[in-house]
Amino acid sequence: MPEVWFPNLGIMINKLDNVAITLFGVDLYWYGIIIGCGVVLGFFLAYFTAKKLGYNADLIIDFIIVAIITCVIGARLYYVIFSWDQYKDDLWKIFAIREGGLAIYGAVIAAIITAIIFTKCKKLNFWVFTDIVILGLPLGQAIGRWGNFINKEAFGGFTESLFAMRYMKDAVRGIPQGVLENIVNVSGIEYIQVHPTFLYESLWNIALVILMLIMTKRKKFDGQIVATYFLGYGIGRFWIEGLRTDQLIIGSTGIAVSQVVSIVLIAIGIAICIKRWNKEKANKMELEL
Repeated sequence: MPEVWFPNLGIMINKLDNVAITLFGVDLYWYGIIIGCGVVLGFFLAYFTAKKLGYNADLIIDFIIVAIITCVIGARLYYVIFSWDQYKDDLWKIFAIREGGLAIYGAVIAAIITAIIFTKCKKLNFWVFTDIVILGLPLGQAIGRWGNFINKEAFGGFTESLFAMRYMKDAVRGIPQGVLENIVNVSGIEYIQVHPTFLYESLWNIALVILMLIMTKRKKFDGQIVATYFLGYGIGRFWIEGLRTDQLIIGSTGIAVSQVVSIVLIAIGIAICIKRWNKEKANKMELEL
């Protein structure tokens, strides 16, 4: 029987091993490899877009070298902070990122802070620069989410929808009670049947990349692509996070951290649109005078 199964799509995967290869006794995980591929492809998208627009593409290289480090640190810190109970008794586990545990919002926050500092140090226009580099972010996220698929994590609750995904129960860790209540038994093998939220977010991000690329050629003001990302990703993540069963929760409130951050992103995106659009109109009026 397959370890992973999309019954309504007729897709079966017999074996899904999270270890890609073992070198000199050290396991290399698909999770890290996939995220690495996402980073590289996201970088190339931003780099070649910069060249096409006549921007100094070498600045993109300089920024990415720094941002890769800060974003990994930010993503891990975000996850550890809101999952502290998993690490408080074994602090060395904090450094075991090959096995998973990176929160994308931590990377986004780190990227923003890095971009602010970088543009100030290089005396660059923040909005012009970030409108370019941010193009690679949703592409990297779209690819990186497949690492969650390999790790059999970040899935949603029970569903019978077209995209319903089955994982062999014995191959999944930390299955929530709501999912266990809807076990599917096929020829004596138990499966959980859930929303593939990794797939939803991957497809959403690909659509967002396409929208942002289209808008890059037609933008009305600097900062518009950044605002589009904040709005688009915030809306999508708020919806998808509501389906997930492994949410990072704020204390005992029952409120998902990522949904709160999504609302903040949406609000920031709206604020950027209003402020930057009004500034652009004011600049045009001054030129006409």
